[in-house]
Amino acid sequence: MRILLVEDDRRVGAVMTTMLQRRGYAVEHAATATAALEAAPCDLVLLDLNLPDGDGLDVCRALRSRNEHLGIIAVTARGEERDRVTGLRVGADDYVVKPFSMAELQARIEALLRRTVRQAPVAVGIVEVGPVRIDPAARTVLMHGEPVTLTRKEFDILSSLARQPGVALTRERIMLDVWQTTWSGKHTLEVHVASLRAKLGDPGLVETVRGVGYRLRTT
Repeated sequence: MRILLVEDDRRVGAVMTTMLQRRGYAVEHAATATAALEAAPCDLVLLDLNLPDGDGLDVCRALRSRNEHLGIIAVTARGEERDRVTGLRVGADDYVVKPFSMAELQARIEALLRRTVRQAPVAVGIVEVGPVRIDPAARTVLMHGEPVTLTRKEFDILSSLARQPGVALTRERIMLDVWQTTWSGKHTLEVHVASLRAKLGDPGLVETVRGVGYRLRTT
């Protein structure tokens, strides 16, 4: 899960970056409006509204115009009601007033990501990747033409990977797709992946990408 942190105070930005990374997020820090608008695509933006080279509200408006499904949380010292209303009206999904706790910010991030995952368009047609054939509507899987019986979570993991075959998905992305959270019991995802591999009969079909997560082999 990739977060763009837009914060003009470099000390605060460094601290927040470290804390978010410890929670499993990939973070890019932008200290200016210009850097924020030039940053690579991301899943969610934490946006300070007080920036040295422009108004964060303009940045929010521009980011929203580019991507209607992008999650945007305004993180700012502007705490007046009129500021919160304006921020939400120009495109922010949520508004957090400084100072705040990381526990609160984490909860708001997870809540927003759950909503954006549900809103994002998802292909519902039959997917064929190498020897595996997935029918999302019927929730059936064929491996070399033979049916494979999967649990609900195993099917959801496979479907998540199959939507982007050959692309490494982070553990956090898969957890969010399947469990609607980036946190769960220790090794929960690993246990389900191990069972999925065994049932597919081809352990190498779901590849581990060290330090990242998993991907579905395309050949």
